[in-house]
Amino acid sequence: MKITGNTILITGGGSGIGRALAETLHARGNQVIITGRREGVLKETAAANPGMAWATLDVDDAAAIAAFGVQVVKDHPGLNAVILNAGIMKLEDIKAQPFDLTTAESTITTNLLGPIRLTAALLPHLTKQAEATIMTVTSGLAFIPLTATPTYNATKAAIHSWTQSLRHQLRDTGVEVLELAPPGVATDLMPGHADNPASMPLADFTAEVIGLIERGETPRGEILVERVKPLRFAEANGYEAVFEQLNGAH
Repeated sequence: MKITGNTILITGGGSGIGRALAETLHARGNQVIITGRREGVLKETAAANPGMAWATLDVDDAAAIAAFGVQVVKDHPGLNAVILNAGIMKLEDIKAQPFDLTTAESTITTNLLGPIRLTAALLPHLTKQAEATIMTVTSGLAFIPLTATPTYNATKAAIHSWTQSLRHQLRDTGVEVLELAPPGVATDLMPGHADNPASMPLADFTAEVIGLIERGETPRGEILVERVKPLRFAEANGYEAVFEQLNGAH
């Protein structure tokens, strides 16, 4: 992925990792369009970064995604990159009786169906570009679960697998497919993350990610900061120890 001169759509771009990437890429000379459900944070982010564009989008709404895909291409015909960052992460007690499926269903819709639907809406346009990029945002928890957030882990594992398939199917096109797998980062994705001393500072994470992209250090199409590698490679390097560190003893 080129680090400058793109027109980049970032979902969930009004806060957290999405906003940090949006602001950094905007400062690098890219036209950035941020989307999300909350108009207020989008407007505030765009106002703080003159020239940044914004549009509301509820990624839970299939019809809205399809209509948005048409409109964003019309408004930004140079669009050549999308970062599929929007996501939710919530605690679930599977033992609860009755078990409330609301969280599981909304997490699947946002984290899994949202990226799939938006990719489907934008792919006809992106494949016409000389060079284009689709970046999914998964998680270190795609590779080893935090058992308190079972559906979140499952959706990120699914998007990791889906990204691999997408990359292979698009191998003969001009579309590069990247996967960004963050560790725990100091954002408001879940209560306590921002203040957790174990969370990676957002500025440090963003700087390392941009550096990896700029240097082309994306083996297998994966963008992995050093702090996520114990999770990413737990299966090969000591799964049980990492699992216990995350979740406590079996």
